[in-house]
Amino acid sequence: MLTIYGVYRSRASRNIWLANELGLPFKHVPVIQHYRLPDAKAADAPLHTRSAAFMKVNPNGHVPSIDDDGLVLHESLAINLYLAKKHGGPLAPANVAEDGEMGMWALWAATEVETHALNILYNRSGNPAVSKDMADAAIEALKAPFAVLDGALAKTGFLVGGRFTVADINVAEIMRYAQAAPELFDAAPRVKAWLAACQARPAFKKMWEARDKEPA
Repeated sequence: MLTIYGVYRSRASRNIWLANELGLPFKHVPVIQHYRLPDAKAADAPLHTRSAAFMKVNPNGHVPSIDDDGLVLHESLAINLYLAKKHGGPLAPANVAEDGEMGMWALWAATEVETHALNILYNRSGNPAVSKDMADAAIEALKAPFAVLDGALAKTGFLVGGRFTVADINVAEIMRYAQAAPELFDAAPRVKAWLAACQARPAFKKMWEARDKEPA
């Protein structure tokens, strides 16, 4: 049995979306980020990323983690690449070249996009001038990566193999953070259409519906 640790309002959403796509049954253990709690040390605090029980699963103190029949893995993008390859099918790499491309896109999204996209998510709606400045700087920094992704989608509308794969899930979940800056997507119409198509998938909607039921 696959166990996924992490609340929906965390990077665990990536793994849950993929599990939904693959039709994998899984046990969900909602581990909340400790910094979201008013007092993580309170006796009645829910299971969180600094709880002793969870630190035995992931000593880094971050979510998500998985336990797949005794194999414990951390890092959401790596988890998705592993699950896709284990279970096969069209979401998985068809050969070693596609495997390389999928790894490349995961690392590209993590290094070129995620930090800037999170700055947009956290600061775009803030009132202080510093928040606006940080968001504006992040938007400027993302113009080039958005153009790169837009060009990559020009041929088939997908990232690898001309079909929807785990690469699209990994990158789409990172690009989602930048949706508070619609001007970036307006300037990259292929990215805009691709992300809309990804988020229209039933497996994404199932994950998102569950996410919406969690406390913000």
